[in-house]
Amino acid sequence: MRLHIITNAHLDPIWLWPWTTGVDAALATVRSACERLEAHPDVRFTRGEAWVYWLVEQLDPALFARVCALIERGQWEIAGGWWVQPDCNAPSGEGLRQQIRRGLDYFEERFSFRPRTAFNPDSFGHAATLPRLLNDAGQDSYVFMRPGAHEANLPARLFRWRGEAGGPEVLAYRLPWYTTGARLEALHIERAIEGLPPGVEDALLMVGVGDHGGGPTERQLAWLRVHWQSWPAVELRWSTLADYFDAVRPLAPALPLVTGELQHHAIGCYTVHRGVKLAARRADHVLRQAEIAGAPEADLEAGWREVCFQQFHDTLGGTCLPSAYEHVVGALGGVAARAEQWLAFRARQQTATFPPSHRQRLAVWNPGQHEWSGLLHHEVWTEGGWRDEWGWRTQSGTRVPHQLAHSEAAVWPGGCAAVLLPVTVPAGEWRVFELDQAVEPLPVDEQLWVGGTTLAAAHGPVVRLAGETGLQWPAGPSLPLPRFDLVDDASDTWSHDIDRYAEEAVETAVWTAPATVEEGPLRAAVIQHGTIGSSELRAEWRIVAGQAAVELELTVDWRQRHQLLRMVLPAAGRWVGRLDGIPGGTLERVLDGAERPLADWTLLDTGDGWLSVVCPETYALSVTPWRAAFTLLRSPLLAHHDPFRGDVPRPTWADQGRHTFRFRFELVAEADAAALRATADAWQQPPVVVSLTDGMSAWPEQAKM
Repeated sequence: MRLHIITNAHLDPIWLWPWTTGVDAALATVRSACERLEAHPDVRFTRGEAWVYWLVEQLDPALFARVCALIERGQWEIAGGWWVQPDCNAPSGEGLRQQIRRGLDYFEERFSFRPRTAFNPDSFGHAATLPRLLNDAGQDSYVFMRPGAHEANLPARLFRWRGEAGGPEVLAYRLPWYTTGARLEALHIERAIEGLPPGVEDALLMVGVGDHGGGPTERQLAWLRVHWQSWPAVELRWSTLADYFDAVRPLAPALPLVTGELQHHAIGCYTVHRGVKLAARRADHVLRQAEIAGAPEADLEAGWREVCFQQFHDTLGGTCLPSAYEHVVGALGGVAARAEQWLAFRARQQTATFPPSHRQRLAVWNPGQHEWSGLLHHEVWTEGGWRDEWGWRTQSGTRVPHQLAHSEAAVWPGGCAAVLLPVTVPAGEWRVFELDQAVEPLPVDEQLWVGGTTLAAAHGPVVRLAGETGLQWPAGPSLPLPRFDLVDDASDTWSHDIDRYAEEAVETAVWTAPATVEEGPLRAAVIQHGTIGSSELRAEWRIVAGQAAVELELTVDWRQRHQLLRMVLPAAGRWVGRLDGIPGGTLERVLDGAERPLADWTLLDTGDGWLSVVCPETYALSVTPWRAAFTLLRSPLLAHHDPFRGDVPRPTWADQGRHTFRFRFELVAEADAAALRATADAWQQPPVVVSLTDGMSAWPEQAKM
């Protein structure tokens, strides 16, 4: 038996400290590692995370030169290769690709080296798309620790991992620890050599101090030298992750195979601190739009590096100090704002080349990756308010139907007019609409009907907010209306040591009678107000002419403590299967009631078609044959890791205040995951709208010509 001793330092750049303290810990850790290696020429050290190297390069060039010298001597191993150790469930697929790309590109540029072994020992679970992402990036091995042996039963410590049947695979190794702590003992040696598959005689032991950095200590190195020969059947060697996988790679065909995601650890991190998850996803999507539209690479590099840094598993998982998130959310908002500004300026550079017009116009640009089709909601300023004889047309003169909606502004009278326009814009293209002030009213096609507790579309869906049927489509089963349940949750911030929450609801939302807010030719909508616990709800149900989907916009004023809010979809009979969106892919999952991370959408098999649910602001789902439960909000004490010390005079409860969720329900005959991904992306990548008022000085007189 050969035990590969890997000295390393686990380092959380943000956790129970702000990012600036993480910077200090990173610099101190690298200095300490250099001192140990320079004093012990036979010892080797492994360090991942490009962020740490970049930081040292920026802040202490002399220290960076020492690291480079140790790399040249073969004492310092570059491993991992990603920007940080991210949450591997919450980022989008593109976000994880950027995480890998930005880290590997940095190492390629600085050291002409791209690590083959990815290293995420502390990440809270691992999406099934990772083997494909690793394969695409040229990485063929993966080291992790969570879920541990008490959380997921794996056939061996070392195995082949495929995310999907027939897909690419990587060698994966589950560590018993990512560091040993300050005190190194015989137990660490004995545990490290357990659990290997038959025929494998090489094991890993990570030695060092964390979570706040540190690396190997003189005491640890001395203990190892004293006990180097204490296990006659075990050869200890200073080693690296690259050396370890070189040793076991020839045995790969005989290793056990694991297919699918690696869960569960810390299911609470799927949903806690919703604000940071929304901010990260918003920055991700607007950066994608800016990249598609040709933004400068330097701007994209800076933006993606910031997003990748904030994907760190404790940060995006919602487990850091509450005060640390002031910078985190602000930094992500700054990335999104800069990218949105670039898109806005780029759009206006293009519209400056449009032919002038005396008419007021709306120019709509789609810098997204998919066609955008839907109702454009835009606040148009019209001096003196909107007039009944006004309408919209395309530049070729074709009349476009419109519908007035309630303006966001509460002032009246004024010039604010919220207009709904049906718009379809292919990716990368423009559509221009002109305001015509003297038009005959378009004939109204009565496709929508709203009255009492019912919304209905001709040849389309029906929503009944009272009674048994709930949601109904022309073909397929009727489905009960979703209900909203309050569930007690005494778990800590992470929800350690559980894979599901309680089934029983302590309270179900109570609703007022619905009030009609829109009944136009394009969209019908009703609003209900509700209460649950001490929290308030507002549900707006919508149907759109010509569309088969039902939309729900839910607003929650969340005031609970140690409870969670679920949206529950009862099955009409039984759910018989499910397909879930995961980062960059799709996964078929069992209906066992366990909490699982969700990316953008799910498909629930009714046995007679599929209910598709697009839900880009909802991040976790549990399903049994009788119900699908979306976890919307949790309210644990923030930065609470069991055990509870019991004296927190200034507690912060998670996610208090206002939250908005969007859902799109549709009954479909076939499961089309690609269409749902495109819908979810388009929903999160809205078009850019430019108000063109070339003829403002003459308007409205000349506009009537």
